[in-house]
Amino acid sequence: MRHDLEFLSIPNVVRVAARRFGDAPALIDGELRLTFRELEARMVQAVRSALALGIGPGDRVGLCAPNSVEWIVTALGIQGAGGVVVPLNTRFKATEISYILRKSGAKALFAAASFLGTDYIADLRRADPELPALRTAVSMPGGAEGLYWSQFLAHGEECPKAAAQESIDRLTPDHVSDVMFTSGTTGHPKGVILTHGQTLRAYGWMSTEYTFDASDSFLVIPPFFHCFGYKAGWLASLMHGVTVIPMAVFDAGRALEIVQGERVSIVLGPPTIFHDLLNHPQRSLYDLSSLRVSMTGGTTVPQSLIRAMKKDLSFDIVLSAYGLTESTALVTTTRVGDSEETVARTTGRPIPDVEVRIADETGQDVPAGEEGEVLVRGYNVTRGYWDDPAATAETIDRDGWLHTGDIGRLDPDGNLAIVDRKKEMFIVGGFNAYPAEIEKLLLDYEPIAQAAVIGVPDERLGEVGCAFVVPRPGADVTAEDVIAWARDHMANFKVPRRVRFVDHLPRNASQKVLKHELRARLGS
Repeated sequence: MRHDLEFLSIPNVVRVAARRFGDAPALIDGELRLTFRELEARMVQAVRSALALGIGPGDRVGLCAPNSVEWIVTALGIQGAGGVVVPLNTRFKATEISYILRKSGAKALFAAASFLGTDYIADLRRADPELPALRTAVSMPGGAEGLYWSQFLAHGEECPKAAAQESIDRLTPDHVSDVMFTSGTTGHPKGVILTHGQTLRAYGWMSTEYTFDASDSFLVIPPFFHCFGYKAGWLASLMHGVTVIPMAVFDAGRALEIVQGERVSIVLGPPTIFHDLLNHPQRSLYDLSSLRVSMTGGTTVPQSLIRAMKKDLSFDIVLSAYGLTESTALVTTTRVGDSEETVARTTGRPIPDVEVRIADETGQDVPAGEEGEVLVRGYNVTRGYWDDPAATAETIDRDGWLHTGDIGRLDPDGNLAIVDRKKEMFIVGGFNAYPAEIEKLLLDYEPIAQAAVIGVPDERLGEVGCAFVVPRPGADVTAEDVIAWARDHMANFKVPRRVRFVDHLPRNASQKVLKHELRARLGS
């Protein structure tokens, strides 16, 4: 079944779910419990409010908040009005958020009043008081800056319910649903354009393959600003009547409590989450027998972890997958019934109607088992980067092949193994970190003349950043100073955990930093 043709749009998923699942629990967020009918009512109210606020077809709207019912209702309200959601990483600092809002031309911003000690709207006003396109800022649930969430919802009374329903009816699978900004390999994030249809088709198939059904409860730990939490998480769940339990900040002990108390059956996420659950000192005190389905990825998945997830966390099904934002974050996945070795050593086979090939530097296919660049073609490939035709042309060729920059190989059964990730990128606890972006930020620190960042292994997070720094002449700066400054000026997963001071950075004739030499220095 093609779920894009069944549902047509993301907001319509909620309308269909309300008819199918009625008074069954749709969302559990702390003390708040919403049925599918109640979720539909909240969505319609949010669509009315968005329309009253002046949000219309194609308008981009920033959304910066932790995993919560409010995030879901806000996104549905924006999309139902015809708008385009621009999810923002809650770890970003004001300068990072400002860049994305400017680049996307966001008309409005919905942001948490306070999360992890940050009032995003207040910080943004101080950092960039004259954002050209931004007309409205809504504080969730309410803060010193911007329109309060309750005031936003009250605006909806100015708009008839029929207008909201008609707005949802006008949506088609080809309408843009969101612009997901990726961390920048060239120093600035790029906005990936994705449609309702791409998302529904990919994640409707995935959730069906993963055996989601209305008896399940899904503890959604990955953040909603990432496809893992948003599309593979709450949206995929709503298609099947699965109860969604959002978790704003991961805490292994609290997660174990929720699994036991709510009889959670689905948990997806990076390996870090499962390592922490397995290593929690009180794990054996909890009843985890309800756990059924998991998918992990984003970095190497040891076979020993898969075995432990089945034996000690009670999962029946553990799968792996591969994707990147430019491919709607889903390209390949292992299937139910695949061996533990296949799940551990590969990311599975392409999803239906998507092609994967491995090419050499000339663009020619390489034989099975040999390494080359992973190329992807299919309905899941982005239309392009927002307001960046040059980057789009560099990434997607004339024949429609997405050049991922990842190095992989296909086995005789068509399973894809990722050998190396995007050039220089490393993954910190499930978050993609790009050296060029971190280096650009570090150079804003006055004592630093030059900087180069590489990923190094870390037992818990998988990888962390190591910065090689050339100080300015006469600068009195320590590694602790650099790390402290970085914590104040960039998202925490980007902050280098190690700093090495050097007299100069090794470079080739084109002045490109030779990062393999930096890695060799660490090795020695």
